[in-house]
Amino acid sequence: MSKLINGWEVVIGLEVHAQISTQSKLFSSSPTVFGADPNEQVSFYDVAMPGMLPVLNEEAVNQAIKTGFAINGTVNKMSQFDRKNYFYPDLPSGYQISQLFHPIVSNGYIDITDEDGNSKRINIERIHIEQDAGKSIHDLDKEHSYIDLNRAGIPLMEIVSKPDIRSSYEAMQYLKQLRMLLRYIGACACNMEQGNLRADANVSIHKLDTPFGNRAEIKNINSIKFLGDAIDYEIQRQIYEVESGKTIHQETRLFDSRTGETRTMRSKEDAADYRYFPDPDLKPVVLSDERINKIKSELPELPSVKKTRFVEQYKLTPADASILVEERKTADYYEKAVKASRMPEETSKLIANWLIGEVFAILNKENKEISDLAFPIEYIAELVDLIVDKTISGRIAKTVFANMNENGKHPKEIVEELDLAQITDPEIITKSAKEIIEQSPKQLEQYKSGKTQLFGYFVGQTMKALQGKGNPEVINSVLTKLLNN
Repeated sequence: MSKLINGWEVVIGLEVHAQISTQSKLFSSSPTVFGADPNEQVSFYDVAMPGMLPVLNEEAVNQAIKTGFAINGTVNKMSQFDRKNYFYPDLPSGYQISQLFHPIVSNGYIDITDEDGNSKRINIERIHIEQDAGKSIHDLDKEHSYIDLNRAGIPLMEIVSKPDIRSSYEAMQYLKQLRMLLRYIGACACNMEQGNLRADANVSIHKLDTPFGNRAEIKNINSIKFLGDAIDYEIQRQIYEVESGKTIHQETRLFDSRTGETRTMRSKEDAADYRYFPDPDLKPVVLSDERINKIKSELPELPSVKKTRFVEQYKLTPADASILVEERKTADYYEKAVKASRMPEETSKLIANWLIGEVFAILNKENKEISDLAFPIEYIAELVDLIVDKTISGRIAKTVFANMNENGKHPKEIVEELDLAQITDPEIITKSAKEIIEQSPKQLEQYKSGKTQLFGYFVGQTMKALQGKGNPEVINSVLTKLLNN
């Protein structure tokens, strides 16, 4: 059932522009490295010099095919490039090469979880390949604008959802899932702060059982949080306008993250305004079954499949499995750590806990990737093995982990150097426990009189006497016998 806001249903569709992971541009050999000096990655073709012809980047096509399979879409054996005509200072040719009539991928879907925890399917209309424009820079001079054409010709996939999204939350979940898929298959780096993943949100409102309202398109949103904020503002703006007796006009708007507001950019064009026609310099892209099947066979295990397998194979909770499969590097790290363990069936859940807890905390604190850790994967497995075989306690393991992260030493070496091995000998523990009981007559009397919560006091004091190295299970067993005689 649709969620209504003051009696209005919200209708949202997303157009996501994903920079395809290639070494060169869509139709030229210019590099695509981020952060180069302005206009350092530009060829004659990129600046539309006369007589320059486009040469299609095959890897860009392969990545689009791969993405089509990842979103459960249909890869079309024939697709075609069209010219989309419009005039911007940062578009030297006066047109953008895109695919309107015959996209490379049709249909598809992504499943998300809505606010109520229910699964919802967001259908995808199409994926088409197109080239990016350059960049206009307006804040370097009060009187002049500058043009950087490094992005001109960068290969993009535009992934167009159907208007199935009904809230900002669903839009954010959809973009998160799409970003995760693109990263998994290596089709896009999805670094939104670098501009290689951007979203346009089409937002409208209407009363149930009436036609959809006019939509406003919010352009170039480069953050999942900003996507949610922009949609929420736009919903409230449109409701206020309509309930005040005004009309929502089809237009393009920009989101200002500083004010949290959207503002008018220009009236929204229709396809006819762009005067699309097939690009005369590019042949249709005709794909063979062999090429399509080869790319499909190379597709990695996708997050949803991996999550199910982690739950079944490693006995993880769905919540923990979801966290571990969010990034492919993390999922691979986890599996390698489990395989490195001497007793994987006993350690798989504890390894997951350590990754989600201690390891993620270090990564967040030091702003690192999991591949940047100071120690090899095998050390996490060995650390957890030492906990499970009772060489060290979970509390001592945190000290060992901190040392591992600081100096990269092997956990066994740290345990030996710092004399951290757990004391499990019942005789040694009994001796310490008896001394604590003898030194605590008041607490012993209160315990005997019924204040059984003081058992924790005796455990703590015994552990302290053993410098934190006593085995908790043995301490509990010894004290139970001593205190209840």
